Amino acid sequence: MAVTGFWPIYKNLKATLDYADNPDKTTPPEYLDSDLCAALRYIENDGKTDRKLFVGGINCSAQNAYAEMTAVQRRFGMKGKIVAYHGIQSFASGEVTPEQAFEIGKETARRMWSEKYQVLVTVHLNTDNLHCHFVVNPCSFRDGAKFKNKIGDHKELRKISDAVCQEHGLTVLENSEFYSKDKKKEYWAHKAGRKTHRDYLREDVEYCLSFASTPAEFERQLRGLGYTLDPIRFSVKAKHWDRAVRLSGIGFTKDTVNNRLEQNRDNRYFYTLEWKNHLPYKPKRFPLEEELRKLDFAIDHSYDAAAVLIDTLFYLAITIIQIAAELADVMLLSPDLRAAERDVKEMIADYRFLRENGIHTISDLQANLDESKTELSDLEEERNRISNRIRRPKSPEEQAQNKERRKAVSKQMKPVRERLHRAERILEKSPHLYELLKQEHELERKARARYLERSR
Repeated sequence: MAVTGFWPIYKNLKATLDYADNPDKTTPPEYLDSDLCAALRYIENDGKTDRKLFVGGINCSAQNAYAEMTAVQRRFGMKGKIVAYHGIQSFASGEVTPEQAFEIGKETARRMWSEKYQVLVTVHLNTDNLHCHFVVNPCSFRDGAKFKNKIGDHKELRKISDAVCQEHGLTVLENSEFYSKDKKKEYWAHKAGRKTHRDYLREDVEYCLSFASTPAEFERQLRGLGYTLDPIRFSVKAKHWDRAVRLSGIGFTKDTVNNRLEQNRDNRYFYTLEWKNHLPYKPKRFPLEEELRKLDFAIDHSYDAAAVLIDTLFYLAITIIQIAAELADVMLLSPDLRAAERDVKEMIADYRFLRENGIHTISDLQANLDESKTELSDLEEERNRISNRIRRPKSPEEQAQNKERRKAVSKQMKPVRERLHRAERILEKSPHLYELLKQEHELERKARARYLERSR
């Protein structure tokens, strides 16, 4: 029995200096990548492979895999973010010998990738579970085509691995649910430990079913959480979702819902005081409106670089999320903003970055981006000049000094690169955050109008 999986290795270019002692010094800097090199070095680790006894190449040599892979990438001009795919094939403890694992791993790699791609295959012996590692060049040596990493590829790897294991007399996982539905985004979100809007919807539907005994009550509960229900299609939708979600697709068919409602009606304790405390949410406090009033800030203008105070957007989002988390009688009305609660720590880090750098508008943010890019470019040029002197040293002492200088420049580059990536992420996410706040404000105004109407 073998468990399989693979994932992308994202690009993080290093200059030639990082590979001064590497035999591949003639490779242009844009094709030298620490992630690809690190992955290859990791799976070739002598301490894990019994002094490279179990290291082999498919369409490349085991001894020079890095140079051959980068040569293919250079030939076809591939400069994408993904420089390799790292796969694993793990066996049950005591099920195979290292020799068997190596043969199974090589055969699996051949059937999966050998027609178009280069693969380095190793067996690691440093754990109780022997396991094969694959590093796959995403650029085809035949035509330069990129490996697409589709859901079907993961299913195919599992299928091939199972077939090869069976041919070697090993067991396989029977009836395992692997991508039971074609939900690529959900798969990757769950793999990263995150929830999707379907997951949050499933939790909200479960909550509504716990405090409803009729279809009308169920619909009111959903409406109280910011959803609209289509009783014909039996689907729900939040305002900014591209499409509605059928409840049957998340495990709640009409029969399931009706059965739950009937169980609640038959429960004589259902209409106790505890249930009455969970009537559909009708807000009496409106935290976003309160904060807007305190700041004398208007959220309902267009998203404009000159008009939007980006630091204020992050402050507002963080503040109302924290208010909703701390007060039992306050809940965010937008399902999408409730889902954003999972990212509040990252929002706080973004807000701190904006304040520390005096960034208020999109224009300020763009200026900060440009400044970081210029600084990073200057440091890269300096590091390249030092690298050139390292390759042509006048003396061993001078070479050692230049290596130390290069390390210092690399150390300077790290925080600049981090600032640049942070600013780029903020620039990308801020329009969506603005739309979430605008949606919450609209829902609050409607809820406030209903509250005032009831109070008359």
